[in-house]
Amino acid sequence: MIVQDDWRHGGFGLYVHWPFCAAKCPYCDFNSHVSASVDQTRWARALASEIARLAEELPGRHLDSIFFGGGTPSLMLPETVDHVLRAARAAWGFANHIEITLEANPTSVERARFRGFAEAGVNRVSMGIQALNDRDLRALGRTHDVAEARAAFEVARSVFQRVSFDLIYARQGQDRAAWQAELREALAMAADHLSLYQLTIEPGTVFGRRAQAGTLRGLPDEDLAADMYLDTQDICEKAGLPGYEISNHAAPGAESRHNLIYWRQGDWAAIGPGAHGRITLPGGRFATEAHLSPGAWLNAVETSGNGESLREAVPSCEQAAELLLMGLRLSEGISESRHARLSGASLSSDAVARLEALGMITRASDRLRVTEAGRPVLNAILRELVA
Repeated sequence: MIVQDDWRHGGFGLYVHWPFCAAKCPYCDFNSHVSASVDQTRWARALASEIARLAEELPGRHLDSIFFGGGTPSLMLPETVDHVLRAARAAWGFANHIEITLEANPTSVERARFRGFAEAGVNRVSMGIQALNDRDLRALGRTHDVAEARAAFEVARSVFQRVSFDLIYARQGQDRAAWQAELREALAMAADHLSLYQLTIEPGTVFGRRAQAGTLRGLPDEDLAADMYLDTQDICEKAGLPGYEISNHAAPGAESRHNLIYWRQGDWAAIGPGAHGRITLPGGRFATEAHLSPGAWLNAVETSGNGESLREAVPSCEQAAELLLMGLRLSEGISESRHARLSGASLSSDAVARLEALGMITRASDRLRVTEAGRPVLNAILRELVA
């Protein structure tokens, strides 16, 4: 069964992956690469070419959001960003409310480009601050210090309509009181959006190898990390930035529109090395992946006119599962009738009743939501519902 217009529940966005970084952080498992030099003119042409290719398959749409992720997109020249945005506008046109986000590191070099990004059309910046003390920034492999981060944030607030920044908690040697104090310090900086992530140790990273060797010491245990998560929800809620998603907090109206496309299961075209997309065509909904290696991706675009390494159909039953997996991360939850249309069946009434009796979920007016008590055990709830 094909539900042709289901993507409209989430909207349509463009994700642009810039794979280059000044240095590789020891916790990072993203597709990022350190390169001594990048031919930005060549990359701008290739990204614009990919936009034109996808626009031929997805005509007549308007973009609700564009997101430059990475890697470190703030290493792009403003002229490169401008070239990509001009190509996107020519391909699809922009919705009146379009959100254009660029991820940035708060170094002085990148801070100097902020005005150029804004002039190109970027109206939201997401800054990778990650910690508000210099010792932990060094431990995380960051190339900025707290003073640079604060200076960059102040410039960003004066230049962009909206500013978000990321922090990582449950770091080495961090106790509950230290995280509470740091979070309150972050809230006092007056961002309208915070992404607050628990440090996870991913295989294949420097931290992953240290953990395997037993040399990554001082990480909080599970109970302490869980307490830090609960503190995060409470402190942000009281400060007027409730958690609208598991790891994301915003003032009302300042939620990340692009990420909402993912969580609400809209469509997004994805370009750049390793980028993953979801697009709905006349034959159904498809998952796309791009070549992972920057060199392989660039060569594929320039020689064959297509940077994709994979395109496969996503059956409606898998779309229904994705709706649960992504949509229940949101405080707004999901539409049960939408899920039933995709899956061809209603959720198990027994599973729903059990979870409701335990206070893990609520149901009202076609919305299924995970409660505050249920959020810390979301994976267990999903296993129940998917089964």
